[in-house]
Amino acid sequence: MADPNTPRRAPRPKIARPRPAQAAAPAAAPVAPTADRIAKVLARAGAASRRDAEKMILAGRVAVNGAIIDSPALNVTARDKITLDGAPLAEPGAARLWLYHKPSGLVTTTRDEKGRKTVFDTLPADMPRVLSVGRLDLNSEGLLLLTNDGAIKRRLELPSTGWVRKYRVRVKGAPLDPMFAPLRRGITVDGERFQPMAVTLDRQQGANAWLTIALREGRNREIRRAMDYVGLTVNRLIRISYGPFQLGELPAGAVEEIKPRILRDQLGLNDADADDTGRAKPRRPAKGPQKGARGRPGRG
Repeated sequence: MADPNTPRRAPRPKIARPRPAQAAAPAAAPVAPTADRIAKVLARAGAASRRDAEKMILAGRVAVNGAIIDSPALNVTARDKITLDGAPLAEPGAARLWLYHKPSGLVTTTRDEKGRKTVFDTLPADMPRVLSVGRLDLNSEGLLLLTNDGAIKRRLELPSTGWVRKYRVRVKGAPLDPMFAPLRRGITVDGERFQPMAVTLDRQQGANAWLTIALREGRNREIRRAMDYVGLTVNRLIRISYGPFQLGELPAGAVEEIKPRILRDQLGLNDADADDTGRAKPRRPAKGPQKGARGRPGRG
């Protein structure tokens, strides 16, 4: 047993051991601004489609940092100063989409060499610069989509998007349903292949018949040329839907903007997909039935 009178040893002092020196974190390398083709930047700003932007460049209408460029093979960043026809290129805003009921007798171009009235001449004065998604020819009418975003225009025009365009078509004569069998299989007109289209014979009305036609491509005057192939003449053509967006009761010449929430839902836009400009990038739109732009299920 330990003697209580024996003095206790003093505890050893704790010696602080030096910690190994930590290497200083390397300084973060500066992030280079993202570069894009000049035509893509022009399209994103709503100045024109990418194809038309290339034509603008070749025409000497575009300058970068004060120097006119003559080739679209140029990458630019947000630091570059771009002008179009001497005016600074507008900053890209939020992507927007409108429904427009095109009347017959208007051309779907920004300029017409024959001096005819264009759809853009009839739009409200407070609308921003917009581009048409596809075209309707002079004598066609109905739904035309308009957007301020060149990337959305391009995406919605691609056949790979898979959106159906539906038309009400009046033809002269009294056709029978078997006449449309070649169109449902797909035909070749003047060396150009037309994909199969859905054709429904709705009713006979006097000397004319009404049809409903649905297709996934929009070739130049495709429906008129297809009807001519089977011996029919189109005397009225109305586009009633483009994917989930429907003409509905929109009056001729009227414009209606799609609500941002519906635009995001239909085009697959979200903040996680924002590009270097802060704008949302469109993903491939859904092909299945979606809630339509006017609050009804889309019927293609």
